[in-house]
Amino acid sequence: MSYLFRWLVAGWLVAGGLTAQAQTMPTPAASPAPALPPPDATVAAKAARFEGAPATKAHYRAVYQLDSDDPKLISKTLHNMQNALNDPRLKGKLELELVVFSGGTVAFRQGQPYEADVLALQRAGVILAQCQNSLTAYKLTKADLLPYVSIVPTGNGELIIRQAEGWVLVHP
Repeated sequence: MSYLFRWLVAGWLVAGGLTAQAQTMPTPAASPAPALPPPDATVAAKAARFEGAPATKAHYRAVYQLDSDDPKLISKTLHNMQNALNDPRLKGKLELELVVFSGGTVAFRQGQPYEADVLALQRAGVILAQCQNSLTAYKLTKADLLPYVSIVPTGNGELIIRQAEGWVLVHP
């Protein structure tokens, strides 16, 4: 056999042997968790009575940012908004806006699986704002969107303006 062939075979055997050895090496046993002291009874009692911050203001405003086409993130954002609308502390005190741009544009397109959730938000009075720049980038028009979606010049501009107006930014 040629020297090169022997060298390649030897390298292959060594690599295979190392791989097999690495696969059969035992994993070290996990050490037990250290014993923790008991919780502070006074703090625990206070925590047990806590039911969330009281909504003492007459009005709250939040703008949600959606810029991803990840179906899990889109669903999470829409459900988080619904949860905020259903929070009993905020009933009748909450104004929401959903600003969609970049990959998030899919959430406002007709025929997508999010249509029922988006409609529920619209019926609850949520402002639904789509970035015009994203429509242009994706070669879409308003006709491609759900009919109750508003168009803003830029999603980022909308977020900047809303934050300057005192709206809370939520980016799930």
